[in-house]
Amino acid sequence: MSTLRNFQNEIEDIRHRELAKQRTQALPSTDKDKEPKKDKGKSKLVEHQSRHVSTNVGTDLDLQELEEQILTCLLSDAAADHETAKDLLSSLLTRRQGEYILRVGHQPPQAQLFANELSNDGDGWSGIQRTDTELDQLRTIIIETVEEIGAKATILHECRGRHPRISFLLRLPSHSVSSTPEVRCAVVGNVDSGKSTTLGVLTRGALDDGRGRARVWLFRHKHEIETGRTSSVGMEILGFDASGTPVLPKMSSSADSDVARREKMAWEEISQRAAKIVSFSDLAGHERYLKTTLYGLTSGAPSCVMLMVGANAGIIGMSKEHLAISLALSVPFIVCITKIDMTPANVMQKNIQEVVKILKSPGCRKVPVFVKSQEMAVELATCYAKEKLCPIFLLSNVTGEGLDLLRTFMNLLPSSELDPDKFAVDQPLEYSITEVWSVPYVGTVVNGIINSGTVKTGDAICIGPDSNGNFTTTTVRSMQRKRATVSTAEAGQSVSIALKRIRRDDVRKGMILVHKTEVQPRVARKFEGQVLVLYHNTTLQKNYQAMLHCGAIRQTVRIIGMDHPQGLLRTGDRATVQFEFISHPEYIKEGMKLLFREGKTKGLGVITRVL
Repeated sequence: MSTLRNFQNEIEDIRHRELAKQRTQALPSTDKDKEPKKDKGKSKLVEHQSRHVSTNVGTDLDLQELEEQILTCLLSDAAADHETAKDLLSSLLTRRQGEYILRVGHQPPQAQLFANELSNDGDGWSGIQRTDTELDQLRTIIIETVEEIGAKATILHECRGRHPRISFLLRLPSHSVSSTPEVRCAVVGNVDSGKSTTLGVLTRGALDDGRGRARVWLFRHKHEIETGRTSSVGMEILGFDASGTPVLPKMSSSADSDVARREKMAWEEISQRAAKIVSFSDLAGHERYLKTTLYGLTSGAPSCVMLMVGANAGIIGMSKEHLAISLALSVPFIVCITKIDMTPANVMQKNIQEVVKILKSPGCRKVPVFVKSQEMAVELATCYAKEKLCPIFLLSNVTGEGLDLLRTFMNLLPSSELDPDKFAVDQPLEYSITEVWSVPYVGTVVNGIINSGTVKTGDAICIGPDSNGNFTTTTVRSMQRKRATVSTAEAGQSVSIALKRIRRDDVRKGMILVHKTEVQPRVARKFEGQVLVLYHNTTLQKNYQAMLHCGAIRQTVRIIGMDHPQGLLRTGDRATVQFEFISHPEYIKEGMKLLFREGKTKGLGVITRVL
């Protein structure tokens, strides 16, 4: 397992190095004369920034010191200090992309909080001790001041006693769907682990009846309703408004399946009311649909993976497979243990211990944290990925236990759209196609993720590569984000684009969209990569064929060469391998992660050279 961790670190180093090289080479060809974007929804924020700029604004001032400076100014009676506090809050929200958690009072050490072993002796506590009177005063002032700059302040949790403290969510409302931040979450787990049921309860607001009523709300195909199994990648969204309240349909708990399906909120309505959107990909749990699940994990660029485990069954079957894939792809994940209302205490305790044991094993090296309070959910949401923590939620979709904690956690997850290491707005357009439809009276519509650059309605673009490696010129007819019409979209966002004069049969998953230029993008049929064989029951040799997953690309490849002295690879072996696409060339770049599988054979790697 140490070999896997070292290899993953090397993959990240190669990816960052190649990404930096590609961005440096592409920079001269980008539009340097682009006008800076004007955000009408942030006019009050910009007004305060331009009107009064403090010497501390824009420096690398420690956030905790900045928080204390804001609180000191707010407690002052001077009007000038109050204006300074507004400017600092404006700067803080701007630097944190319109969302920030403001902590007031003595804050506990995270290690003690996550271990549920808080001590009152004050050792390790940070921040300035506040009295109950100061907290009450600050609570009122903060809410009023934040509203003055056009944002919203909401109390996430409040604790009184020896160490009184409050945490506020400061959030700027989104002025349009095109600027609403999105968190993409992939939901995986074994059959009957409660994936669809949990998503139905989270996104509809009504509880399950204990017989799977909630999951039927999500099924899209007749055979899914008949078998009770998800076979496709189902998409559901959960919106949160500026105050952090879930945007849910008004539906009674006794509503039957037909009523729930009929009264669900339209995506465009959720998008217009939400200041943040969490998009769930409900992936299949059956072994038969593993390739669909794997494609959803590699092509969807999820910010996190939600692993569902039934308390009555534990981690069995495909749950281990999904966990291994998430670890191989280095995607942070959380664990939701469902069905706690129907599982005997001894069985549940045994399965929970098994989950903890697997998470602590050398293959995972995660620190399991059982989320038992709002404060834990708030603190974990912002740090669990970088601290190698694994939040564990105990849920009941029948009684509703644990669902509020999960919603709080989801509400505060940072969006990966704003991660410059993954998505670059200042680079040329690159849009990966993950879905293709033919819509009556509209034409061919593609859905995917913008890896870099920006696109707007009316842009002249090229789509490809086709079976011969060529690109076809077309135009953006219209665009939608979460089924709401938008005119522009930028790197990191998932949007649907209607294309002019393009037939449905000429488009496939894995193609890309780029801006029209004199030189078409380079495509390849052969490439070289550093790979690690995670599992194979015999040996991998020349001419071995496997299904390759690389971003939105899913195609069979053949091994045409390797640098191994014996010319074969076994489980745990590393090598530089040359691959060849079987069907048609693809658009690939150095630094892209790859995953190949065939039966139980699995391998992980990174593209190092395009041949």
